[in-house]
Amino acid sequence: MVDTNPLLQAFNTPHQTAPFDQIKAEHYLPALNAAMEEGREDIRLIIENKEMPSFANTIVALEKSGKRLSRISSIFFNLNSAETSDDIQKIAREVSPLLSEYSNDIWLNERLFARVKEVYEQKEALNLNTEETTLLDDTYKGFVRRGALLNGEAKQKYREITSELSQLSLQFGENLLNETNDFKLHITNPDDLAGLPDAVKETAQQLAQSEGKEGWLFSLHAPSMVPFLKYADKRELREVLFRASASRGNRNNDYDNKNIILRQAELRLNKAKLLGFASHADYVLEERMAQSAQKVNSFLDELYDKSFAFAQKDVADVAEFAAANGLQGPLQRWDFSYYSEKLKTSLFDLDEEMTKPYFQLENVKKGIFNLTHQLWGLTYKENKDIPVYHPDVFAYESMTQTAVSYPFCTWIFTRVKPSRAELDDLLPRPASGKWRKHHPPHFRSL
Repeated sequence: MVDTNPLLQAFNTPHQTAPFDQIKAEHYLPALNAAMEEGREDIRLIIENKEMPSFANTIVALEKSGKRLSRISSIFFNLNSAETSDDIQKIAREVSPLLSEYSNDIWLNERLFARVKEVYEQKEALNLNTEETTLLDDTYKGFVRRGALLNGEAKQKYREITSELSQLSLQFGENLLNETNDFKLHITNPDDLAGLPDAVKETAQQLAQSEGKEGWLFSLHAPSMVPFLKYADKRELREVLFRASASRGNRNNDYDNKNIILRQAELRLNKAKLLGFASHADYVLEERMAQSAQKVNSFLDELYDKSFAFAQKDVADVAEFAAANGLQGPLQRWDFSYYSEKLKTSLFDLDEEMTKPYFQLENVKKGIFNLTHQLWGLTYKENKDIPVYHPDVFAYESMTQTAVSYPFCTWIFTRVKPSRAELDDLLPRPASGKWRKHHPPHFRSL
């Protein structure tokens, strides 16, 4: 399998992009296992280096370690987010605890951390530049934040917590995706489409046809659900769709997420306290601009004090407009988008559907390409030789004024894509390990 596995071969593709046209689901697990073994060997060589720990033989070597694993796992988990399948999800469930164990074996390795710490403690004498100092600081802090200073029993507890959290996070996402994909609002009576723009009805009809059904289908994916809640005159159908979306993961079925959420909260708190933090929020925010939960709460309180009265007025205006236009009873959540849109139209003679022709995919691509050309002098050329994972993905080369080119991909929404899924870089990092410092992300959803 190693000899024929495309993930374990050199990527003979433009810009060394992933050879999606050759990769099959059965290639991922053997490739990931082989890459983990490679990464472990990288770490072993660092630990057993007889020379005194230095920035080059420890920090830089660690930064370069596991390069193949980073590449393959990036391809795999990005695909799991953007275009998953039952086979991919099964592999993800199997490999996630293995990757968690692999990660913990690095961060909790006492001999490795001893070398990192020795380099860190002589930082002032190393004459490092800004980038090197940042790498050293981030490396040392990364070990500390991942349990390197814990004792034996606490380290084992940390391993158990992180392993379970990785599984729970994966299961939560799968449950949400399954809940989203399983629900369809099937309409066969044309009268139930009253208020919907023609483009929305055409899309719903195409979805129904793709599933071999008559009439129209509306799903819980935003491009289908949002316009339905905004334009559909049938209030009871808006309620059905809204409640189906709001109750995802809370239906007491096989995809219920309530217990997962509770367990995640418990484990995150235990992990934070194990590492010396009062809460999970404090642990996460230490690395963010806000730095602490107290600062975030102060900001939210200030935002609330200054904005809540305006929000109340907005809701009151919509409720008053709805009542004047026939709504019986209180304004509900499935009514707000519908009457807000009608109020906006009555006040400003503005309908979002009027702007739709300007935001077709080709127009959006053209607009982005023109903007980036004006700002940075970039030009784009489609390259159909770059393999893609789905027919709706388009690959481009972005050219700078110095004729250096990098691949850039854009794609449209696909049926199984979970909420907020985004593709990260799928290109190899240069040997310095500083890819992100010099190159922008290349894969974004339009």
